[in-house]
Amino acid sequence: MTEIKEQNREQSKEELTEKPLSDLKYSLYLGCVIPNRYPMIERASRFVFNKLGIELIDMNGATCCPAPGVFRSVDKALWLTLGTRNLTIAQNNNTTELLTLCNGCFGTLHEVEHEMKSNPEINKRINDILAEKNIHFDGKVNVRQVMDVLYFDIGLEKIKKLVKRTLNLRTAIHYGCHILKPATTQLFGQDPDNPTFFDEVVEKIGCQSIDYQEKLMCCGAGGSLRTGFKDNSLQYTLEKLRQIRKVGVDCIVVCCPFCHLQFDLGQIEVSKLLDEGEEEFRIPVIYITQLLGLAMGFEPEDLGMIKPEELKGISPFVPFDKLLKKIENIPLDDFAGGKNI
Repeated sequence: MTEIKEQNREQSKEELTEKPLSDLKYSLYLGCVIPNRYPMIERASRFVFNKLGIELIDMNGATCCPAPGVFRSVDKALWLTLGTRNLTIAQNNNTTELLTLCNGCFGTLHEVEHEMKSNPEINKRINDILAEKNIHFDGKVNVRQVMDVLYFDIGLEKIKKLVKRTLNLRTAIHYGCHILKPATTQLFGQDPDNPTFFDEVVEKIGCQSIDYQEKLMCCGAGGSLRTGFKDNSLQYTLEKLRQIRKVGVDCIVVCCPFCHLQFDLGQIEVSKLLDEGEEEFRIPVIYITQLLGLAMGFEPEDLGMIKPEELKGISPFVPFDKLLKKIENIPLDDFAGGKNI
């Protein structure tokens, strides 16, 4: 059953790259971190997708995914039930595609989808529980991640045609964990220990992806490590930041708000762990749709990248000023891209 599902999904991806972008439609799952800590990610994503003519439908009543490193470890049945309920909201939106902007949310909802579609016993058990609230999952929803949609549905060549401002930034890409593992169900068909899809997208946007040691290491936030063992969590972040600084980049590019928080706020928090005389970190952290929006010629204000000076103690903690200064004089190419996107 799983093989049939995955085969159909691969066929649908080939068909999607031939579709006009205005035919694409997704239920948008925001999760918890974006609305509460990084609303600018929602702003940039909605703005860019709207400009592309892609329809995003709100998932009214959605709850926490729930977090894979917490709920699943304690009560898997509850984790499956809550996750499946979220899938049914997309189902009731009359959409087959659920779009996540977070690796952790993707990890949970994609695994729940896999369990419900491949394990008849689990499917019956969870649907019996949901039936008490007159809810039923019919198995027609596919869970997607923003990188998956950019890579397959929009496609690399269309992304290249969208570029009106050649940024040519040196970027350090952070994949994150849940988008790559478990390898048996990840969407990209690439070696999870040597992926390229994120790099490919960033380079089509017109930036350089600079390799660095520990590129695939966890940011330090996941698995409740940040909550339960903060100093240990920051040791991961510090090691990543040191390796990133060695190669000299303009920004860190992420596709997950929790990773975003760990690198953004984390740069402030690791100050207490620095060696004597070691310079503090101030590397801007940018979400993938913000980077794409800048390359498409949109203003930083439209992408949630300008924070009023009077706002203190909220994200972003590392300002974008230096990054935006670097690109402000790059002219827009009115002849870039194409009309038949």
